[in-house]
Amino acid sequence: MTQRTDALKGNITNEMKWAANFETRNIEFIVNGLKNGTICIPHNKMRKKQYYYAIGAGLSTKVNANIGSSPYHINLDEEIKKMKVSIEVGAHSIMDLSLGNQIKTIRKEILKQSPVMVGTVPIYEMGYNLSIKKKDIIDMTIKDYLETIEEQAKDGVDFMTIHAGVTQSSFEKMKNEGRKLNIVSRGGSMLVAWMQHNLKESPLYEYYDEILDILAEYDVTISLGDGMRPGAFEDATDRAQIEELIILGELTERAWDKGVQVIVEGPGHVPLNKVKLNMEIEKELCHGAPFYVLGPLVNDISAGYDHIAGAIGGAIAAYNGADFLCYVTPAEHLRLPTIDDVKEGVIASKLAAFSADLANGMDYAIKQNRKITEARRNLDWDNQIKYSINPEKAKKYRSESEIGQDDVCTMCGEFCAVKRLNDIIKDKTDGQV
Repeated sequence: MTQRTDALKGNITNEMKWAANFETRNIEFIVNGLKNGTICIPHNKMRKKQYYYAIGAGLSTKVNANIGSSPYHINLDEEIKKMKVSIEVGAHSIMDLSLGNQIKTIRKEILKQSPVMVGTVPIYEMGYNLSIKKKDIIDMTIKDYLETIEEQAKDGVDFMTIHAGVTQSSFEKMKNEGRKLNIVSRGGSMLVAWMQHNLKESPLYEYYDEILDILAEYDVTISLGDGMRPGAFEDATDRAQIEELIILGELTERAWDKGVQVIVEGPGHVPLNKVKLNMEIEKELCHGAPFYVLGPLVNDISAGYDHIAGAIGGAIAAYNGADFLCYVTPAEHLRLPTIDDVKEGVIASKLAAFSADLANGMDYAIKQNRKITEARRNLDWDNQIKYSINPEKAKKYRSESEIGQDDVCTMCGEFCAVKRLNDIIKDKTDGQV
């Protein structure tokens, strides 16, 4: 049984109850969303967690943090710290994208310690396993791939990125399009290399039903990867991207038919004026399935500041229907992110998610925002800090101002507009007593 099949049978699970309580929604709303596929609760039945977040339409926007080692830098303790700091500052999920000789060790430890859902990209491990045998991804067999998926499912992975929409047809569209930046997806490039060498259709598409059977057994949510996502501003919403999205719509329905919960992944680099359009296209072509976007990044020049470019795109995307934001760190395009980079990336995406939820009238966002407003009106610095997106940083800035116990800040001092108006209103009120 999966969360979806339980919902279809009218069974109410503890995970559904937890999600409904967190969202302050009635249980019927969650159940109906699971039935029609617009909501999912990624939860592998092999692993217990502390939090069972739901993702999808009508719910608060969720944020994911990517962590994981590279072949150039492998440090288990550091990855665990990245996981912990991500969750501390508000991430709802973690993806372990590790490469290198500690892939299994890092994954197992993250799954052991993470209180939130954990995702992976199985083809990464597949590629690395082949490399240590002096082979390449072009030598992959479907048997190899299915064994990797099942091993990760048994470990307790909650959702997996499967690039089953990278097919001969989507690749042909990309070649004919004349893209500025070809393919930037690691998994997508691996599958194109396999297809070009073997002159066959992608095994992930050809054997999609076998993949679904394994995922259904453990209730692993499939995150349909966007291997043709645009990696450059000028490539956004091209034929290759849309062709893949059409295929993902087909694959979404096939997954639902087997009881598998679905997330659809999206772009990428998208100009501001096309973000809304991209959200609408996905919801239409993929039947309202939850949309999981990387950023999107609204320009190509933000190296060192890509978390800001991603947050701008993420806010617009979430306001217009994206359900799940994959963070972008300041290190994007440059290097493996540090612990501090991870922290900054999560906070930027949380700001985007909160801003969209606030604009969309989500109750939790309105209440938190109102508490900040009231605290500012009352010059209540403790609550201004408490309800800010990053209380630790807000407290540090306040303490470094050398203002002492004064109720204003060092920007305006005695010329504080809020204090002056408070005093005027107080004097008038006192005079009427």
